[in-house]
Amino acid sequence: MRFTQIHRFPERFLSTVHRGTAFEKRALALLTEHMSMSLTRVGGSYDGGVDLIGWWWVPHERSATCPPHVTAEPRDWNATNRRRLRVLAQCKAEKRKMGPGYLRELQGVAYKYTNDVISTGPVPESSNPKDSYSSHSTTTAMTGQLPPTVALLVSESAFTRHCLLAANASPLPFLLVHIPPEEPDALAGTIFGNPALISSQGVLKGQLEIRWEHSTMTGTPRPVVDDSHAAGDVSLNGRPGLWWQGQPLPSWTPDGGGDQPFAY
Repeated sequence: MRFTQIHRFPERFLSTVHRGTAFEKRALALLTEHMSMSLTRVGGSYDGGVDLIGWWWVPHERSATCPPHVTAEPRDWNATNRRRLRVLAQCKAEKRKMGPGYLRELQGVAYKYTNDVISTGPVPESSNPKDSYSSHSTTTAMTGQLPPTVALLVSESAFTRHCLLAANASPLPFLLVHIPPEEPDALAGTIFGNPALISSQGVLKGQLEIRWEHSTMTGTPRPVVDDSHAAGDVSLNGRPGLWWQGQPLPSWTPDGGGDQPFAY
């Protein structure tokens, strides 16, 4: 099994800004390689509260009964059997546990984004590389509606119970990802989707499983059942992953993400 290898300088050598930037890039690499996300780093003082923006490419609902099967080669997955969800992400590299404050902030950003898009319309296809997939069946022009928006909160520290409860109660689709520091004694990572995202009534219709996985001696991924107190190095022993039809889902995006100017 292939894992993303990301070099990390000791925290004492990094300023707060550099530490945050390094964590954003680390999160971007993991989400692109393992979560089928095509994201752009925003950055700067005028980012509107968004660190990463882009698309999450998940199977169409009909893919449960139509080919390709989940065990098909990654090249067999494409825009005809995947749909895209808008992703707005904040990345926080803080030592203290993540409380509900940042979650509420991101929720406000997501609602403002949706209102702005509805009132002004999306960016023209030619002006934003991440919105240039005019041939995909998920575009507004073909579906008559905007792709759902998912609020993604990525933290280097664990989430508090109050933060998880706030996410669970939110009507906005939320995905919370804890990517711990690359240290031998660090806690294992966690990933949490709220009912508005993963339930049968949510955006994913209860069909897509989102797991934090650890490698075994045989190289076969296994999910962490109770990872709140497990130990492990995320870069060596685990990463986020998607499962479909009871099997690992190949990560697929039209591009590999990167650094681009921010635009709605």
